[in-house]
Amino acid sequence: MEKYSIVMPKVAGHPTICYRPIRPSDLGILEQLHADVFPIRYESEFFQNVVNARDIVSWGAVDRSRSDGRSDELIGFVTARIVLAKESEIGDFLSYDSSRSDQTLVYILTLGIVETYRNLGIAASLIGEVIKYASSIQTCLAIYLHVISYNNPAIHLYKKMSFKCVKRLHGFYLINGQHYDSYLFIYYVNGGRSPCSPLELLKVAVSYMRSGLRSVAARLRKNEEKMPRRPKCKETRCLITAQSRRNITTECSECECV
Repeated sequence: MEKYSIVMPKVAGHPTICYRPIRPSDLGILEQLHADVFPIRYESEFFQNVVNARDIVSWGAVDRSRSDGRSDELIGFVTARIVLAKESEIGDFLSYDSSRSDQTLVYILTLGIVETYRNLGIAASLIGEVIKYASSIQTCLAIYLHVISYNNPAIHLYKKMSFKCVKRLHGFYLINGQHYDSYLFIYYVNGGRSPCSPLELLKVAVSYMRSGLRSVAARLRKNEEKMPRRPKCKETRCLITAQSRRNITTECSECECV
């Protein structure tokens, strides 16, 4: 296929950015944008699935204020797929019912913006579209994604949008023969939560404290039972020896242990 030519327009001070589903007519620009944005190559089947909505949902950003006749051309995109919770890789970070087959997740596949349109909030708006979509699916519990470890702008964006970084995956990406780490991010929706949510951690802490206090109290009671009884004393009268009488001329009282 002939390489699609991307024109880098001068962005107006306040471009009119709109968002729409990606369509078959976007195939060429979508392929070229992925080639420009990502260091890895995607198969043509992936792009066909995106533009024809085959198990992939997508949103594109366009600048309606462009005056070069390309006001419907993609300047940004996000693609995602619905996956079953019980078959996902984030089971350890998600509290879900494994017996239910309808609980799902949304996995963000790719996200990219044309260079001249970056830092305008477009990526955040595209992610917002995914969040709204996932939230509209009652069985969806979370959104998750991977980001390469050196992509600091993306990492900052996800954290700013309340995604939780839950794991670092060593050697996750293989690019040009070199391995790179990846961060796994999760955003919970519809009541989805981590197995160790703050409330659950508090409950565990309280339970642990109670258990510890009960254990300490039991040991104290046990120690008290083992301790010998306090000796009783009886008052006696003793006679001072003749030698002591030289120094002490009175009788004394003392406690004798029995």
